[in-house]
Amino acid sequence: MSKISLVVSDVDGTLVTTDKVLTDRSRAAVARLDAAGIGFSVISSRPPFGLRMLIEPLRLRLPIGAFNGAALVAPDLTLIDQRELPVPVVRDSLARFRSLSIDVWLFTTDRWLVENANGPYVGKEIMTIHADPTVVDDLLGHVDAVSKLVGVSDDFARLAGCEPVMRDALGDSASVVRSQRYYLDVTPANTSKGAALAVLARRLGVPTGEIVTLGDMENDVSMFRNSGFSIAMGNATDEVKRAASAVTRANDEDGFAEAIERIVLPRAQACAGAA
Repeated sequence: MSKISLVVSDVDGTLVTTDKVLTDRSRAAVARLDAAGIGFSVISSRPPFGLRMLIEPLRLRLPIGAFNGAALVAPDLTLIDQRELPVPVVRDSLARFRSLSIDVWLFTTDRWLVENANGPYVGKEIMTIHADPTVVDDLLGHVDAVSKLVGVSDDFARLAGCEPVMRDALGDSASVVRSQRYYLDVTPANTSKGAALAVLARRLGVPTGEIVTLGDMENDVSMFRNSGFSIAMGNATDEVKRAASAVTRANDEDGFAEAIERIVLPRAQACAGAA
């Protein structure tokens, strides 16, 4: 890289700990990027309202990606761009997940809908996004304006097996990828974090070759491919690590801060010195 202008990070499994804590060291690392004149943003699978708690602590000033890139919002959460799943795709996805005995959630830009308030990972999601779900009798009655549909299971192997099944079934009508071992996300066709990164880069006038990305899951690999340098977390799978330019410590070991301190800032200084 000849220059580092922007750092873009995943959130869960990367920027925050397993217990969803944004550590003091990570906050300080983002502040050091700002002091060095390097922009910072996040692209997450979370809904826009699930990113609110990061904005003030990190002093985010650039657009933020949500729903794996299906929505782009300003730091005040005003929608800049939004994509929705076609109603037939939502209905089809619901039917297919149900046939596989997988719980389903629906997300719009301002609501999280579930049928089972006591289902797997509902409590964890409440803690993660600082919001309660809207409990409905039947999700089929709420298939409009859906930006993300999620299959949820505490049987990780079973959910992993569902991923190729859902991908084959939906074909080009939707994007299917796991954002966590327990979440299988269905978002609008051609949605990816990599595509969202490209949009963000164009809006900011930053060449993708001047962007560093950080992540831990398969849905972050598309960001890696669209950036000049990529860093996988120590808690990432071997496949994700192989796709990255470098590997840092795990998220529960302040791996994000470690990456900024030991990899990004020294590289930025080296680039500036070379120039």
